[in-house]
Amino acid sequence: MKAERVAPDVFRLRTMMVNLYFVRDGASGEWVLVDTGMPGFTGRIRREAERLFGTRPRAIVLTHGHMDHVGAVRQLAEGWGVPVYAHPLELPYLTGRSKYPPSDPTVGGTQSWMSPLLSRGPIDLGSRVHMLPRGGAVPGLSQWQWLLTCGHTPGHVSLFREGDRTLIAGDAVVTTRQESTLGAMFEVPTFVWRPPAYFTPDWQGARRSVETLAALEPDVLVTGHGRPMHGAAMRRQLRDLADRFEQYMPSSGRYIPYPAVADERGVVHVPPKPGLALNGATIAAGVGAVAVGVGLLALARRRAA
Repeated sequence: MKAERVAPDVFRLRTMMVNLYFVRDGASGEWVLVDTGMPGFTGRIRREAERLFGTRPRAIVLTHGHMDHVGAVRQLAEGWGVPVYAHPLELPYLTGRSKYPPSDPTVGGTQSWMSPLLSRGPIDLGSRVHMLPRGGAVPGLSQWQWLLTCGHTPGHVSLFREGDRTLIAGDAVVTTRQESTLGAMFEVPTFVWRPPAYFTPDWQGARRSVETLAALEPDVLVTGHGRPMHGAAMRRQLRDLADRFEQYMPSSGRYIPYPAVADERGVVHVPPKPGLALNGATIAAGVGAVAVGVGLLALARRRAA
């Protein structure tokens, strides 16, 4: 799969079930890689970068540090010799100081059942990783600004280009039901949806971030999971998500009543783990989801090689 143009100077590459973006600065001609996708896709990212630009990027910018967004970051940053930028509150998970809060497999969906198998980090990028500049400037992208859109992670950021109202939302919102294996793998159906529930430890923070993004009234919405969306219908769905966020939230879960607490050191408190109501059907669904996920991951990695 080749990167596809989703807006002027913005190209999406899908790494199994996660998007990353090649973004060119319209003024300088430099480009920046936004997120690095799943592990195992370093070669494909390099080939697409060479095809699109023929040069290395100015920098790598991370919307957040979850494993499906930093899978190739170390190899790419070292190979290209470029810096990595993230929000200060995201640095503990990128410098080996803290794991993310535990996932919540109780929020529903087969992907949620698999989530305890996913790495919570941390990774350690050492001196490669830097704080994003204060004030919203994005290194290498003079026409863009970053906005703190926490909730899914403490230091999650989204990127916005006001000139044509293009929004790279990361996982602050997505455009498929990411808790579903079918939705995650095949991007169907396409609609504006909450952040992936199984790895969202602060729902009130997530609600405020959705309100922030809806207030931007974007014309183009691209996210960490799902297909690009455009125009008035997308804006109506984003506004509805903001206005009725409590109805979109899971009805119950570990982080529904109380969030995990984090600061510049990393995670400092998580709520107690809820009990799981297990039965034969849910166990079978979980086992089946794990088998499907492992098989699809192996297939994607072979295709990426």
